[in-house]
This record gives sequence, C-alpha cells and structure tokens, in this order.
Amino acid sequence: MTVSGLLSVGLLAQIVQAILVLALAPALTGLVRLLKARLQGRRGASLVQPYRDLACLLRKDVVIAENASWLFQAIPYIVFTMIWFAAVLVPTFTTVLLLGPTADLIALVAFLGSVRFFMALAGMDTGTSFGGLGASREVMIGSLAEPAVLMVIFTVALVAHSTSLIDVAEYLTGTDVGIRVSLLMALLAMVMVAIAENARIPVDNPTTHLELTMVHEAMILEYSGRHLALIEAAAMVKLLLYISLILCMFVPFGIGTRADGFAGIGLGLVVYLGKLMGGAVILAVFESSIAKMRVFRVGEFLGGALLLGVLAMIYLYISWAV
Repeated sequence: MTVSGLLSVGLLAQIVQAILVLALAPALTGLVRLLKARLQGRRGASLVQPYRDLACLLRKDVVIAENASWLFQAIPYIVFTMIWFAAVLVPTFTTVLLLGPTADLIALVAFLGSVRFFMALAGMDTGTSFGGLGASREVMIGSLAEPAVLMVIFTVALVAHSTSLIDVAEYLTGTDVGIRVSLLMALLAMVMVAIAENARIPVDNPTTHLELTMVHEAMILEYSGRHLALIEAAAMVKLLLYISLILCMFVPFGIGTRADGFAGIGLGLVVYLGKLMGGAVILAVFESSIAKMRVFRVGEFLGGALLLGVLAMIYLYISWAV
C-alpha cells in the first residue's frame, strides 16, 4: 500500500472510530444495566434507554446556580470533548489510524488527569457542600489511581519497547510473548483502576444518590439540561475508553494492522464488537456479585492495584534475569 493510500485508509478509519465511539458508548452502558438487571431477577430497561435519556436531557432547559461562574457552563463541553478525543486515539478495531502516532500512554494519562481536574473545579464552583465533597473524593481517588496506571504503563512499555498504543498492539499481536505473570498482574491492576476511575462497584455505585457514598454524582448535582447530557455522555464514553484501552493493551488479538488490508480491518471491527460485549458481560457479572465498599477502604483497593503494578515490574525483571 502506498503512502497516500495508507493516509486515506487511516483518515477513513479515524472517522469511523470517532463515530463508532459516540454510537457505541450509550449502548455499552445500556447493555451493562440490562445484564445487571437480568442477573438480579429484574426485567431492566432496554438497550436504547441511555439514548432516550440523553435526548430527553438535551430537550430540557438549563438551570444554573446564581453564584456559578462561566467555567461551570464551559466545563461540560471541555470534559466531553477531551474524553471523546482520548477515546478516538485508542486503537479499537485497527492500528491504521491517522492520529495513531499521537496515542502515547503517558500523554493519555495526563489527558485524563486534566479531565479530572476540570470535573473537580466544576464540583467546587457553585460552593455547595456536596460538590466539594465529591471533588475531594475524586481527587483522592485520582491521586491513588495514577501511580498504579503508570506502573502498568511502564510494565507494558518494557515488554513492547514503546509507550505508543499502536506499537504495543502491533507488538503483542505479532510477537509470541507467551504467558507472563507480569502482564497478568498489570492487567488486574488496570482493571482495578478502571473500576475506580469509572465510579463502578465496589468503589462507587453509579445508580445511587446517597450523600454518604456518592463520588461522581456529587460533583454534577447542580447540572441540568444539555450540560448534564454532556456530562453523562462523557461518563459513557469514558467507560468505553477504559475497556478499549484494556483490550488494546492486553487483549489485542483480531485488531487490524497495516499488513491485513481492508478485509483485516473489517474483521477487526467484528472482533472488537465481540470483545466489547464480553467486557460488558464481565463487568455486569462482577458488579452483581460484589457489594460496595466503604469510601475509606478505596485507598486500600487502589493500594492493591499499585502493589500489583509494582510486582508486575519486579516479575518482569526477574524473568529477564532468569
């Protein structure tokens, strides 16, 4: 394939991925909710209910607190755009993406950290006690989750000799790395961080509004209308982003590469949809089989993720020494 042809394919794949992320994120959330309801003996809402909720919020008027600044109104747009852009960078069904060279793992962590910063500002901007409570908890979780993510990134980067997601996916698909204890520990650490970052059980319950337990919901209580729709859509895209990131780093089989052509890219799309459904099933089963922990135990939970990340690097060095 020529350079111009590769650029054309990369541009087309990038556009498809940008649309695919927005289209699949509400469906993924709806699938997790439906599976959890069925596992708990309830009928549950349909898969299209998240789309209806977002459409309903977009039609409603916006109510803004009197002491809210312009930043309060701008942050939903900033957060949604940044989360969407980060999700577009992560290779899902192919590594032939126009923006693929910019998909660096360390830069992605910094990008998501900026999103957390803006969300904390939004929670504190109106001056309510709930907003400050949610912002402090969000920052606490982030300060514990980021070191664990960095340990995972360093482990994967040492195996693939790069922090680029494109290089990591292509290396793991084209090289027989075998069964590595270090990668298994890194995978567990990344899953624990993803659960915490997406406010899922056991760290947080995304369906509750109890003031003693909520984290993410406490920061967005003052939002309404299209602003709330953007925040909710960003949360859905963020869940898709973390599942796609885990699939790209640890389960990249089936992803289309430069050598596969259009047929490989199409097959990669089908495989990605299957892996995404598998991730939804695993998440629903996990959340239905475990109870929410106390807020003060979140530090122990993420401390375990950090320990697994450090042990992953240690085992990697031991395997090389042997």
